[in-house]
Amino acid sequence: MLSTIISSVISLFLILFVGVYASKKGIITPAINNALIDILMKLTLPLLILSSYMSGFDAQVKNNVYQAFYYSLITHIFLFAISYILLIAVKGNKRDVMNFSNIFTNTGFIGFPLLNAAYGPEGVIYGTAYNMIFNIFLWSYGIMLYKGKGNDNNIKKEMLDLLKNPIIITILIGLFIMVFSIEVPQVLYSSIKLVGDITGPLSMIVVGVILSNVNFKENMKDWKVHYAVISKLIIIPLLIALIFHLMGKSSLVTKSIVLQVAMPTATLASIFAEKYNKELGFSTILVVLTTLFSVLTIPAFVVLLQYI
Repeated sequence: MLSTIISSVISLFLILFVGVYASKKGIITPAINNALIDILMKLTLPLLILSSYMSGFDAQVKNNVYQAFYYSLITHIFLFAISYILLIAVKGNKRDVMNFSNIFTNTGFIGFPLLNAAYGPEGVIYGTAYNMIFNIFLWSYGIMLYKGKGNDNNIKKEMLDLLKNPIIITILIGLFIMVFSIEVPQVLYSSIKLVGDITGPLSMIVVGVILSNVNFKENMKDWKVHYAVISKLIIIPLLIALIFHLMGKSSLVTKSIVLQVAMPTATLASIFAEKYNKELGFSTILVVLTTLFSVLTIPAFVVLLQYI
């Protein structure tokens, strides 16, 4: 079982090199990669989530979804506290960026495919519960870290725009299908699943293209970069896993949540930094480096979570 999970996760990461190769050879240009990201976020990923909810689960899994929402909320409260403690010695704008990095992970086009590889459709479902809580805090506290307090009308507008997000819409549809035990015709389910299953390979190709275009040397001199990467990928997910272990809450629900916490920094860090003119270079390198080193840390956490 464990070897199968590890093999699936590592196989997915190896596809990164396809993206690196395609970028270096000019097969996938930045414009093409942006188009692939749109396909990923607006089509294949929503259908991966939807197919997971259509997979057919028993009453226990439905009950576990409620637990997933509760544990996801608890996890975020712990994330706020842990991040605050870890960043006591850090001052200035970089503290806000590191705080964002610590709390907000790439739950989307990296998180869901890896959850699917590690734990199957059931893991994806629990991951969507985490994603819902995640997005509430992302578009309130997360955006405030970059833009500062004020401009409440803009934040409200962005929260309303979030409801139009294909992923959020798909999660809501999926929850409706699960709660009311709606049976979907097999031919429809098969078609949706076929497209959804493209998400894993496509997401890794996209990440490979992004990583291939980064100059790391200039950004490795700042100690805050090293500290931020270690905190994000090792210290914080390890502490969350330990908390669940001490609570005696070891299940596929908590493992899925910990794996989401262990994902690299959300790509929105770079987008917010550019939009609000705040530490763009620092934000971007955290996204890139945590994504790069997660190739090593995520498989390690998959192994660790089998024993705690």
